[in-house]
Amino acid sequence: MSQSKEKTNLYTTGEIAKLCGVSVRTVQYYDDRGVLIPCTLSEGGRRLYSEEDLGRMRIICFLREVGLPINSISALFAEEKPESIISLLLEEQEKTLREELAERQAKLELLEDIRRELKAMEYFSVESIGDIAYMMKQKNKLTKIRWTMVLTGIPVTVLELGAIALGIAFGLWWTLAIWAAVAVPWGIAVSKYYFSHVGYICPQCHTIFKPTIKESFWAYHTPRMRRLICPTCGRKGLCVEVYYEPLRKENEKHD
Repeated sequence: MSQSKEKTNLYTTGEIAKLCGVSVRTVQYYDDRGVLIPCTLSEGGRRLYSEEDLGRMRIICFLREVGLPINSISALFAEEKPESIISLLLEEQEKTLREELAERQAKLELLEDIRRELKAMEYFSVESIGDIAYMMKQKNKLTKIRWTMVLTGIPVTVLELGAIALGIAFGLWWTLAIWAAVAVPWGIAVSKYYFSHVGYICPQCHTIFKPTIKESFWAYHTPRMRRLICPTCGRKGLCVEVYYEPLRKENEKHD
């Protein structure tokens, strides 16, 4: 029997499964789906595969490893010249996998942000997760506001440095008055712009509230929090800064 097998190069289901590193059930499944049909049957009715079938099985395993669905593989082998479209299939599969990878990376970054926020919170409860979810949702809007402030402040900073340089080099300190005439109105305008677009989450009652510009301006703050008095529960302490949307649900609370 072995001598005959060596002459004809035929493989049983178990042998082809072992050579390709898959289970017997996988080989049988591909047979059932019509993508790997045995070239012949033994006298006892066992499936036998040729060298060509072995090569086909290895191609199937490779395509499955890169994530191609069995339907696509079946359609591929149904083509008269499958090699002409395999490159396109692989390109599309690469695109799909990269998109999935980007989505998973975004989810991973979101989880990391949530863990960071939880560690920074003075109080933590189940409702805190809702606070963080809202913060993450509004993060891009808040970042846009901050970048607007930075970009509009660059000319003011350049003017300041130029005035200082002229004062040191030529004693033209009056140029600082020009800078002040620009910087003061800019500072007032940008402060109004900023505080009109931000609100604060109370970590105790989870209300999103909007203090007055005066309260916000003079309050102790970090880059992401301010020490304020919550108008709902009266708590005084650090509140998390978020993008403020005036049209909120009743009591400006989020679920």
